[in-house]
Formats: sequence, structure tokens, C-alpha cells
Amino acid sequence: MIALLQRVSRASVVVQGQVTGQIESGILALIGVQRGDSEKQAARLLQRLLAYRIFPDASGRMNLDLRQSGGGLLLVPQFTLAADTNSGNRPSFTPAAPPGEGERLFNQLVALAEMEWGEVKTGVFGADMKVQLVNDGPVTFWLQVPPAA
Repeated sequence: MIALLQRVSRASVVVQGQVTGQIESGILALIGVQRGDSEKQAARLLQRLLAYRIFPDASGRMNLDLRQSGGGLLLVPQFTLAADTNSGNRPSFTPAAPPGEGERLFNQLVALAEMEWGEVKTGVFGADMKVQLVNDGPVTFWLQVPPAA
């Protein structure tokens, strides 16, 4: 399972003209599900997201995690993160989980996040989404919990 996380001062997702998720300061995480991912990868990725130290402390150093910063969490499904881009000029989506499995695991991640963090905002799986953000820093990290072997 993959997360492209960005520290944001604000972010939102719009689907068919309606805001489905919006946060102020916090983390926007684009989520990709790969073949072979399971609830184990979803749980581990969530722990990494919540504990990753990307927020500044009093000295301006990235020493605080989302829990310490009290920021928002916006999870947005993005199957293109699982693409194979190693050759040619067109991505292959063979590494991505099938849509039903990807949606199930994304929803599992959201459910776990709601239990661990409380209010979690989301995009809509499979929808044409318009994502807006103000990247704070800019600070962007790629986190991956590899699928089971």
C-alpha cells in the first residue's frame, strides 16, 4: 500500500461540484492499493501516517507527528500511484489492486483511521475528483508498505 503524503495548510476534494472532504492544516495522503495488499498493510500504513514526523516543533525542525500537531487528515484514493512506470511512455496498472479490492482496502484504511484519529475526511473511490491543496513547505513524502510476498 502506498501513500503520497503532503503537509498542507489546507486541502479539499470536490466530486461533481460537491466538497467531499476538506481540512485546514494537516496531511493530505493520496492512497494507492497494490495487488497482494491486505488489512495488515492498511494498518501499518496508517500507523506510519499518524506517526511520521513532518510538522515543525518550536525550533522549526520536523519533529512533530500528526497526533502532536492536532492537524486534519484527508485520505484520497489514487490507483495511479501503483502504476509501473519503469519502461516506455505509458504506465502499466498491472501492479494496482483490482477495483473491488482497492475500494475495500481503502475503506478499511478509512475505518481504521476514524477509530485511531477521529474525524477523517476522504475523497470518493473511483470518482473523478478535483483535489486542491496548499502544500506547506513544500513537504511531500512517499510511504510504502509492500504487499505480502
